[in-house]
Amino acid sequence: MKKTSKWLALALAAVMAGSLTACSGSGNGGTTAAETTAAESTTAADTAEAATAGEAVPNDNVLLMATTTSTDDTGLLDYLQPLFLEDTGIDLQWTAVGTGDAIQMGRDGEVDIVLVHSRAQEDAFVEDGYGVERYQVMYNDFIIIGPKDGPVAKTEDIESVFQQIRDEELTFVSRGDNSGTHNKETGIWEKLGITDYESNPNYVSAGAGMGDTINMADEMGGYCLSDRGTWLSRQADYPDMEIVCEGSDDLLNQYGVIAVNPEKYPDVNYAAATTFIEWICSPEVQDLIGQYGVEEYGEPLFFPNAEQGGEAESASAAESEATAEGESSVESSEE
Repeated sequence: MKKTSKWLALALAAVMAGSLTACSGSGNGGTTAAETTAAESTTAADTAEAATAGEAVPNDNVLLMATTTSTDDTGLLDYLQPLFLEDTGIDLQWTAVGTGDAIQMGRDGEVDIVLVHSRAQEDAFVEDGYGVERYQVMYNDFIIIGPKDGPVAKTEDIESVFQQIRDEELTFVSRGDNSGTHNKETGIWEKLGITDYESNPNYVSAGAGMGDTINMADEMGGYCLSDRGTWLSRQADYPDMEIVCEGSDDLLNQYGVIAVNPEKYPDVNYAAATTFIEWICSPEVQDLIGQYGVEEYGEPLFFPNAEQGGEAESASAAESEATAEGESSVESSEE
């Protein structure tokens, strides 16, 4: 949905709010409820007309974000959103899709900011002039999950797991959606030199989010790559599944946040975007991210690292180099 449509929806909501005020019969400094409603309706109508005409309708108190399914599925944004609103007065509204789709929304100027986890795509987004600057925020890791009684033994060796899945033609459910998770998976296959993984008759491309992919793997008795945060938040629903591979350096999962470039799209809320970046990278909010999930799951779902600077950036750069070849083969024009 284009931004003008979103502003139109906000304008229509304002009309409805005005109508509710009239029904309540409350006073307005001597102005009648009917007069107040008429004035608000006129203003809202003017706003809606401007939005329909394609004119920018600013709203400094709303920040539109495109992000990955993992930040939504884990409940992290539900946790942070009211805190951000309380601290800044800005209402964070987000669309959760795969990283490819999220970055495309940024390229199309449909959002003000992106929070994603695919370094090669993030760098291209900035280098192409659509994003201003990338800031790392947090990380967790990817894991392979599968049936508890399945043939794959628990290990840290991702190469042996992927090779066994290919050699024995075990069921593997891929996100298949050009998300950061999907790109990580294809990058690992190709880094290991397993270029014919899709010829496995039991390789399934889900074209779905992380939660649906885990559900398909469970129903099919197969394996899938998941970010740890989503798995921790959902593992109670899958008693027959477990982590079969974790701990490999190839499974690092770094998240970055990027404001959409106002030089490309002058109507983006760049001020709110920079406010969010400063806020989420602040020591106080980084501490909150590090605490999220500990009480319920016994461990954090994400590890903050905005303050680690060069050391963590180097690790993320190493990840980018390790997966760039695989990621570059994935078309992002439709994601």
